[in-house]
Amino acid sequence: MVNEFYAPGDLRAARVKDLFTRIAPRYDLINDLQSFGLHRYWKHRIVNLARPAATDRALDLCCGTGDLAFLMTQRGARVLGLDFSDRMLEVAMNRNQRARRSDRDSTGDSTPPAVGAAPHFVQGDALQLPFPDKSFDIVTIAYGLRNLADIKAGLGEMRRVMKPSGRLLVLDFGKPDNPIWRVLYFGYLRMFVPLLGRIFCGSASAYAYILESLRHYPAQRGVAAQMTELGLANIRIINLLGGVMSINYAENQS
Repeated sequence: MVNEFYAPGDLRAARVKDLFTRIAPRYDLINDLQSFGLHRYWKHRIVNLARPAATDRALDLCCGTGDLAFLMTQRGARVLGLDFSDRMLEVAMNRNQRARRSDRDSTGDSTPPAVGAAPHFVQGDALQLPFPDKSFDIVTIAYGLRNLADIKAGLGEMRRVMKPSGRLLVLDFGKPDNPIWRVLYFGYLRMFVPLLGRIFCGSASAYAYILESLRHYPAQRGVAAQMTELGLANIRIINLLGGVMSINYAENQS
């Protein structure tokens, strides 16, 4: 059965945007449920690998509701989050405002936070980044690369905006090497995850999309190969839960 939110080619971006408009209000809740809360641990792993520091400028692409942006900000980096879904950005900016109010309430200080004390969020296209070459020390993308209409072009844009010695990290669903584990994992995505979508979003197809998009995604090994073709260095694959999730790590040496 064709998934209503998956379309190759020119229709890809519009369908994905429709998907995230639909699921934005319950996105964080369903992430917790479908991963049994493990997505929070995986996001800490990618931030630890990124090694954000106070002097770093970081770009979080397809930032969604802002999890990685907030985590890197807590490490002192100056973080910009970019997403093309206005509904997802609305959730991220509401979280940002709540965090700022909480900080002011706890300190009694009504002055705005200093630059870098909170992430900034902007709307934009990951395939046409509105930033100059060599702008960022860190570029991250979590659960977003799989949704791009052109994955290699997206990686090329990320490389373009990275400074020399910059770090690029991709967190996404993977394809386990073990065939039995892969069958079990795909069965979980086929049956249980769409049920969560039906219950909490009123749409099973919104979460059946994950498996459909994963079928067309090169996953951890394919992403590593494309990073190699783009001339990135120190490429690593960090498999999580036997490869059902993965982090691709690379550095820019040009």
